[in-house]
This record gives sequence, structure tokens and C-alpha cells, in this order.
Amino acid sequence: MGTLLRTCDAVGACLVVPRFPWVPEALARGNTLRRPACVHWTGDPLGWLQRQRDRGAHVVGVELADEAVRLADLPAARRTTVVVLGHEQQGIPPEALDLLDLAVEIPMVGTGASLNVAVAGSLALYKLAGLL
Repeated sequence: MGTLLRTCDAVGACLVVPRFPWVPEALARGNTLRRPACVHWTGDPLGWLQRQRDRGAHVVGVELADEAVRLADLPAARRTTVVVLGHEQQGIPPEALDLLDLAVEIPMVGTGASLNVAVAGSLALYKLAGLL
């Protein structure tokens, strides 16, 4: 998560994380930023996500799905955009999938089914920021 935090800083984004006991240590590992990063904490990830949608945010999930758009075809964000990342093995929980406006898939040629969260999130963030 520290790596993903650095990517958020690089593209001018904030990171929203759940209040799980292991998250602070995960954020600290790999975080080499010299100043405090933009991190928001939530005890209710689904409620937070719904509130963002209600406020007009575009919600994009990085997930393998039948209707997913290829990462290469994802346009740069033109409004507030929330990127939802799931567990490397289970993906985004079904109840969060219902809150997505768009699913994006990262094509893979090898035998793996997913990238780690830092890599997948970084690719999506750079694409949405218009930097790729």
C-alpha cells in the first residue's frame, strides 16, 4: 500500500483506506514520501463509496468483468473519479461491484489472473491522470 500511496502522490490523488488494524503498517512499508501524504480513512467503505457517487464522482473499478473496458481505451478523467481496487485473489466484493460506473481490465498475456494492488492501481491512476 505504501507503493500505491506514492503513486497517488505522483498523480495528485488521495488514497482512501479502510480502518483495518493492518493498514497503517502496510501504508508505512514502501512509503518514502518526504511529506505527509493525502490519506483518508473510512470505517464504512461501501457507505463512503455510495456518498462519492451521490456527489457526482465517477466510480471506476479495476476488475475482470464481461463489460470491462480495456485499460488502453480508458479516457483521462475529466471529473472527480474514484478508483476501486479489490483483493488480488477475490477481486472487488460483489456489493462494491454494484456501485461501479465502469469496470476496467488490465490485459495480461501470461498465466496469472491478476497484478498486485500497487501495480494495477498505479496503471489505472496514470491512465486516468492522462499521463500514459
